[in-house]
Amino acid sequence: TARERLDLLLDPGSFREYDKLKTHRATEFGMADSIIPGDGVVTGHGTIHGRRVFVFSQDFTVMGGSLSETHAQKILKVMEKATQVGAPVIGLNDSGGARIQEGIDALAGYADVFLQNVLSSGVVPQISLIMGPCAGGAVYSPAM
Repeated sequence: TARERLDLLLDPGSFREYDKLKTHRATEFGMADSIIPGDGVVTGHGTIHGRRVFVFSQDFTVMGGSLSETHAQKILKVMEKATQVGAPVIGLNDSGGARIQEGIDALAGYADVFLQNVLSSGVVPQISLIMGPCAGGAVYSPAM
C-alpha cells in the first residue's frame, strides 16, 4: 500500500502526515457516495538517513489512484513546503491519471502540479518513482 511504501522508504518513526482526513468535494456521477479520507494520496514529511524529505505516495487501491482537485492540493502542499525549506520532494506515483468524474477540476489540479514542478526545478531535487501502471498526468509530471 501507499503507507507501507513510505514506511519502507523513510526512517522509522519519522513520518508526519498532512491532511490525513481531507476528502474530495465532488458530488456528481455518484461521487457523493464515494467519500474516502485522504483521497487516495498519503502526503507529509519524514527523514531518510536523518535528512528531511517531503513525500507523497499515491494509492492505486483508492479510485485507481486518480488525481482529484483535493488530491492535487495535497501534493502541492508538500511540493511547496519542500521548496520553502530547500528539501527534496519524492513522489511515489501509482495513478491512472485525472479523476474523470471531476472533469476540469481534476485537470486544473494537474496544471497546478505541473506549474509547481517548473517552479521547483533547479531549486530542490524532485524524485519520482513509478510504482505501478501510470497514465496521463501521473507520467507527465515525473517527466518534467
